[in-house]
Formats: sequence, structure tokens, C-alpha cells
Amino acid sequence: MEDVIDKIFADSKGILAADESTGTIEKRFKSVGMPCNEGLRNDYRYTLFSTPGLENFIGGVILYEETLRNEEAIAPLKEKDIVLGIKVDKGAQPYNKEGGKLTAGLDGLADRLREYKPLGAQFAKWRAVLSVNDTDNCILANAWTLARYAKQCQMEGIVPIVEPEVIMEGDHSIYDSFEVSAKALHMLFDALYWEKVSLEHIILKPNMILSGYDADKREGMEEVAKATLNCFNRCVPAAVPAIAFLSGGQEDKEALDNLAQMNTEHYLPWALSFSFGRTLQGGALQRWSSHLQRWSNSCCSQVSGSPEDWLLYRAQQCSEAVQGIFIVGEDS
Repeated sequence: MEDVIDKIFADSKGILAADESTGTIEKRFKSVGMPCNEGLRNDYRYTLFSTPGLENFIGGVILYEETLRNEEAIAPLKEKDIVLGIKVDKGAQPYNKEGGKLTAGLDGLADRLREYKPLGAQFAKWRAVLSVNDTDNCILANAWTLARYAKQCQMEGIVPIVEPEVIMEGDHSIYDSFEVSAKALHMLFDALYWEKVSLEHIILKPNMILSGYDADKREGMEEVAKATLNCFNRCVPAAVPAIAFLSGGQEDKEALDNLAQMNTEHYLPWALSFSFGRTLQGGALQRWSSHLQRWSNSCCSQVSGSPEDWLLYRAQQCSEAVQGIFIVGEDS
């Protein structure tokens, strides 16, 4: 499993998150005027995965079950020797009457993992959805669920991505984000310890420490980097080999600048990389839909360039951020 992690993050590479559920990708297709069916979903993902040179910047791709089972769609990834991953959780469900969410999917997980591994999956992902208003009991329940999932993955020889995401929705301050993120990480690593999960063989996929979307003050990259690294130095053991940040709804340049700023720091105990979905795919989706709608006068049809060129361009920027290199100016 250690070899899998090394391979994913070698040479400043990161992860492309392409594990959108059918409902989520339907919303994204609708935003660019596209219908959503299995054929179009597989065509879109095949287009992404076929991007020439993608393997220079992307070491792993998280897939949805539908895609993992489609040999034609994932053939380009296998040819490029990009590591395949699989989303295994069943989504967040209401926790209790006090609010909060708890991710489902532990039932039957071992059987699903044994089914996914022969299809090529070498790592898995489980997302816990947390907010700054969650009770301690809710956060703790998600921590134990993540730990049990991680243990099951390692028993089946699959590397677990553990994703405790404190979402950005709301007007909370960066200090609120710090406190809740620190609490969630402390609870998570305590649960991982008691479940006897090998920390050397996990990937942590956390949020950056950010104020809410609607906060009166949104901090810049220096403040975000400082708060995030302070939090992780307190809460994340050095045994963890890699941290792959989610973008969490940030603007593309914001996410990349924050990642680059953190990677200007020296002597960090973990590799700091990315596991981005919309940041990598947003422009590619627009261009893919544009190519299929050339007859249309919609705004999408006016987007120039190919989806492959956009994805490669953005993936290279993500890799540069891992090296501490910033985007110069705005991009479109």
C-alpha cells in the first residue's frame, strides 16, 4: 500500500476527483445545457481520461462505481499507469433531530471492496460532511465511521482516503473553522488509533482552514496557509504520508494559491498535494459541452479550446502549486 501512495504523489502529482454521483453530475451537465445519460457520462469521462500527458501531473483518479465498471472509459487511465480509486460511501444521511449528517455505507463494504479490487481499484474514498454547527456527538460518530471504513480497506489491501470535510457554507470565521477542524481531526486520529489503522498507509483529504462563504472577512492565502498548517501541526501525526486537499468550493485561483503558499514552507512532515474535482474539471466540462453543441448559440458554444487542453493546463497548475509555484494573474 505504501507503493501505491508513493506512486500517486510522485513528482508533485495529485488526484483528479471524478467520482461524482449520478445526481451530482446531472446538475453539472444541466449547468452547461447538457442532458445526462450513461452514454454521455462515459463519453465525458473518457474524454478527460484520454488527455495526452495527463499522467505527468495526475497520479490517481477517484472513480464512481459506474465508471470503474466501464472498461472502455477507464482504459486510457490504465494505459497511462494512473492509479485507480473508487468512492465507496453511500452519501450523507441526517444524523438526528439536532441536525448534522452521518455518512452511510459500512453495510456490505467488505464485499464491495473485494468486488472493486479485481476491477483495478487500489485506493478508496469516504467523505464525512461536517459543519461548524455540528454537535460533538455527530463529529465523533463520523470519526468512528471513517475509522471503521479505513480499517476495512486496509484489511482488503486497499489504501483508504479519509475525508473529514468541514464545509464552507455559512458566515463563520476562520477561527470557527480552525476549532471545528481541529476537533474533527483529533477525534478522527483517536478513532483510527483504536481501530488499529496503519497511519503510514492512509491518505488524508481535509478542508483548508477557511472562513465561510458569507463571512464578512475572507482571509488571504498567507492567513489561510498559516491557520491550516498550525491546525495540522497540532492534529495530524507525522506518520501520515500525504495530505491531499479538497478545494471545497473555493474559486480555482484561490485554491491553487492557498496550496502553493503552504508548499513554500519547508520541513513539513507530510506531502501536501491536491484531490480536486471542480477545480480541475470546470473549464473542461464547458469545453466538452461546447464541442457537442456547436450548432447552438448558447454561451457554452462560445467557449474556445478543447477539454483536453484545459484539463492538462489546470493539472499542470495544480502540480506547480504542489511545488510552491503561484499562478501569475487571472486565467479563464
